[in-house]
Amino acid sequence: MIGLAELDALTHARLWRNPCGFAARFNYVALRYNQPLYGWIEETYRLSRPEYVVLYSLGLMEGVTASDIAFSSGFPRNTLSRAVNRLVKARLVVRTADKSDGRAQRLFLGRRGRAILDETLPRFVAMEEALLAPLTLVERETLSMLMAKVALALFEGGEDVGGANAAAEE
Repeated sequence: MIGLAELDALTHARLWRNPCGFAARFNYVALRYNQPLYGWIEETYRLSRPEYVVLYSLGLMEGVTASDIAFSSGFPRNTLSRAVNRLVKARLVVRTADKSDGRAQRLFLGRRGRAILDETLPRFVAMEEALLAPLTLVERETLSMLMAKVALALFEGGEDVGGANAAAEE
């Protein structure tokens, strides 16, 4: 395990002298979680990140639409639409017409999609456990509550936190 003393100067500055320190550390941790996992998914199962995000989302809640997944994941709708089409073609996902709105397409895991999710999810859980290992149970709960508070704040004022979009438009 690398210690703080072994960090290169730029990484040290990025993590500890950054005026956007929270975002920098959050992104640093997220990249070190996401890159190896999604790289493994692509290499092992030949699924792109958006494709796996569809499977993962359906593992959390089936019967949603591609638009629902796009909104909750932050991926563009067209990216998720392509991912869904590929997954349907590969029979990992089943698409059915919504009974109340014939235009909407509800998505469900196919048998093979469920099998892939069941095979891969333990690795995601283990990686999260490894990231959180330095924290006590109380620290984990506190971190979880604080992150939930930050995430929920995005919905209270829209995603334009701090007026960033307004400033960019000026």
